[in-house]
Amino acid sequence: MTNQIQVDVTDRILTITLDRPAAMNAFTAQMMLEMIAAFDRADADDEVRAVIVTGSGDRAFCAGADLSAGAKTFDYGEGKAWSDAGSPVGADGSVDWNHEGIRDGGGLLSLRIFQATKPVIGAINGAAVGIGATMTLPMDFRLAADGARFGFVFARRGIVPEAASSWFLPRLVGISTALDWCYSGRLVPAAAAQQAGLVRSLHAPADLLPAARELARRLTADSAPVSIALTRQMMWRMMGAPSPIEAHRLDSRLVWSRGASADAKEGVASFLEKRPADYPDKVSTDLPHFSPWLDPLEWRDA
Repeated sequence: MTNQIQVDVTDRILTITLDRPAAMNAFTAQMMLEMIAAFDRADADDEVRAVIVTGSGDRAFCAGADLSAGAKTFDYGEGKAWSDAGSPVGADGSVDWNHEGIRDGGGLLSLRIFQATKPVIGAINGAAVGIGATMTLPMDFRLAADGARFGFVFARRGIVPEAASSWFLPRLVGISTALDWCYSGRLVPAAAAQQAGLVRSLHAPADLLPAARELARRLTADSAPVSIALTRQMMWRMMGAPSPIEAHRLDSRLVWSRGASADAKEGVASFLEKRPADYPDKVSTDLPHFSPWLDPLEWRDA
């Protein structure tokens, strides 16, 4: 049972709907935990072929962090509300900067989306501000309603970009645009976000979710799920590789491994026999043991 999101699986698509419409779907620690659990569910369910994330209501996708705590919203004191790792603050007042309790909750969500094995589509139905904008960056595609706006407003709140957005945003829109949006904290209309490459397409509000669902179906209908999972991780991981030799090493292993798979045999046979393919391999059980996301995303320096 979820409290702050709704999860639906229809036609092999898992849809996550942020569901705090009275608060413009503002982000909380509970919402973060529920979203991570929904992505865990999507990866574990071989019937799910894609994930869509959208917001409830017609005002906002996500208006950012819940500011109901007032001036102390970002003062975490003894640690994050979601963490049971104890306090990162020592008896002498010093802070253990490697402590689990200081980790950014938005970053935990972004890293979980980054690790996803299914295509992820954001259907941005309204304002996407703060974490409402940065949580969309590790999604594969962002479709937006005509009236949506994006706001990287951190400097206007006296904080800094979070959710690993300093890694994602410049890769999506370029360093100058990323700095412009984050320095100024201005709200960026959906059309400008599309021009910069952040948004794939614009839609009338009533057409947004159907367009996202059609894209999800088109992406996954004829392709092997394991190959999609591997391709997603290959593309995302290699954006940060220092040399193409890193891609060559991974390509070589995966081509060798997948070439001997039941999926590869079925892919060739179905093409030669001019019939739809029925791929037998499953994401939950048949990913190669050296799959790139199986290496832990380390938190501590050591």
